[in-house]
Amino acid sequence: MTPASGDARPPISAPPRAAAFIVTVYGDVVEPRGGVLATGALIGLCARAGLSETLVRTALSRLVAAGQLAGRRAGRRSFYGLTPQARVAFRAAARAIFRPPGEDAARGWLWLVGPRAEASGALARDGFAEVAPRLWLGPDREAPSLAAAGGARMFAAAAGGAAELAAFAARHWDLGSHAARYRAFLAGFAGLAPQAGTLAPPEALALRLRLVNDFRLVLLGDPRLPVAALPADWPGDAARRLFCRLYADLSPAAEAEIAARLEGPAGPLPAATDASRARLAALAGRAAAR
Repeated sequence: MTPASGDARPPISAPPRAAAFIVTVYGDVVEPRGGVLATGALIGLCARAGLSETLVRTALSRLVAAGQLAGRRAGRRSFYGLTPQARVAFRAAARAIFRPPGEDAARGWLWLVGPRAEASGALARDGFAEVAPRLWLGPDREAPSLAAAGGARMFAAAAGGAAELAAFAARHWDLGSHAARYRAFLAGFAGLAPQAGTLAPPEALALRLRLVNDFRLVLLGDPRLPVAALPADWPGDAARRLFCRLYADLSPAAEAEIAARLEGPAGPLPAATDASRARLAALAGRAAAR
């Protein structure tokens, strides 16, 4: 099965990057439904996002080489599935994206003293900054890099000095660029809210995938510092509220499209699973606060 014909696609100006969008398809649609998708269905979904079959197949090859996907065949048909290590990483990303209200904020600060030098890139991706030689500071929350970083850990909470803390954060993290990305997300999707619950299933799924893709890239790039360190006009909360609202409104039609058009090795993918329903339930509180 492949998506129904037609040229409806999200009204976003430029197509997404192919590899990033495929990661989004697997993270949003496929991982909660067994982790395997027919190649033709994937190509059809990507076509709605403006991506050619050539781009998709090239990106698939790169994701296979990176150990995120593995190809398989069933008769004359081909499928790609998430590798076991990729499923672990995808679930960690999903926890950040679909975390229940109030549980996505950092608990406080975490100091790392003398982490391994080879962990520096991963620590930076997880929101840590090296504030002095071999001394790193970041938000106290789940972070994949910590398991391999080594070194000593010290937990801390800010006590007063809000202005100094905000100035310190501004020196060590490029919060301006992250704020700009949140504002661009808001500008690109806010106007879609009134009609999100009225779209036909193909358009709803296409828009939900683009919504998740763009929000994921902004959110996972954000260091997500404790609230006290953020500027007063920080747009991250508004972006998350919009994401939750749109995702909830798009999901009934999007899930009908998943069941009607997408297929794994055992047949059509289910409209919903316990995992996908848990994601929606986690967003419900934020989606209701409109």
